[in-house]
Amino acid sequence: MFPSRRTCAVRRLWRNRCQNGGLQGGLKPLTHSLFKRLREDQLEMLARAVEAGAAEDRVGCVSLARSGVNHWPQVLTCKLFRWPDLRCPHQLKRLCICDCSRKSVEESGLVCCNPYHFSRMCDPESPPPPYSKLSPSKNQNNIDDFLEHNFAYDQRAIEPSNNTSDLWPGFGLAPHLSREAHWCSVAYWEHRTRVGRLYAVHEPSVGVFCDLPRGNGFCLGQLHVADRHEMVRRTRGKIGRGILLSREWDGVWAYNRSEHPVFVNSPTLGPPNSRRLSVHKVQPGYSVKIFDYDKALALQRTAILDFPDGPYDPNSIRISFAKGWGPCYSRQFITSCPCWLEILLNHS
Repeated sequence: MFPSRRTCAVRRLWRNRCQNGGLQGGLKPLTHSLFKRLREDQLEMLARAVEAGAAEDRVGCVSLARSGVNHWPQVLTCKLFRWPDLRCPHQLKRLCICDCSRKSVEESGLVCCNPYHFSRMCDPESPPPPYSKLSPSKNQNNIDDFLEHNFAYDQRAIEPSNNTSDLWPGFGLAPHLSREAHWCSVAYWEHRTRVGRLYAVHEPSVGVFCDLPRGNGFCLGQLHVADRHEMVRRTRGKIGRGILLSREWDGVWAYNRSEHPVFVNSPTLGPPNSRRLSVHKVQPGYSVKIFDYDKALALQRTAILDFPDGPYDPNSIRISFAKGWGPCYSRQFITSCPCWLEILLNHS
């Protein structure tokens, strides 16, 4: 007798779970309960999502009615299939590619269980040079206890609004900008040389990548240069699925969906009133708010600063693929990095 489609989908899911601690404690009965609540087609969609991983972001939402569920299913699936060390629900951020992000859980009554529609949140630390590392928040709440005891918390922490109608009032990205106006431009650089033209971004989100099957956005793989430096070629090989930039209600976010870290410098990521260049490392699978609207407003009132690697631009963000730079680092300046982006926010 041949196994049913449901049985096959469940087996595929079990095979693809994280092996190092994905079912400790009381998570196994919760997982069985979750699978029983999902329809056959939803189980197959979830199996496709975890098998494809971050390589395919077009797998749709696996929606589940929030009523009657005594735990957060998206936290459970993220722990099972992506991050077995996940300890706190506030470490998750829903990505803009998730269709459920257009409405809050309260409005739709649905929650998405696709673990690749979420990323890990980054909180800044201040370790010694050469760079500042961004790592998960060290909240001590144990996720197993959280899942088993229906711990209540603010859903908005992992279900942020995507309402951009009141973005950045009085500063940049003003609400009066029309839908046709671009909110940022992206420039791609190899060392000191800009490659290709400025890429204007009109949609709320954009992917910047070298190798992303059926990807939409700024494809760096299509930019050809004769006699590229060997270091540039090696670094371009590490860009892969690249990053996802999104304009959201509280700022501009970057999601690292490549397999290598990216390094970020932004006016709003560094300490306030610091004259020291601050570069932050973002690991694969993590998201960080690379531009904070509230902090940008505060910076407007401070004196203009100058940095050793170029003039200070309060509306510019720099992101280097795979290679860091900054004080006490082998690369002092961003122009020493093989492959990097300059994101120019439209403040007109």
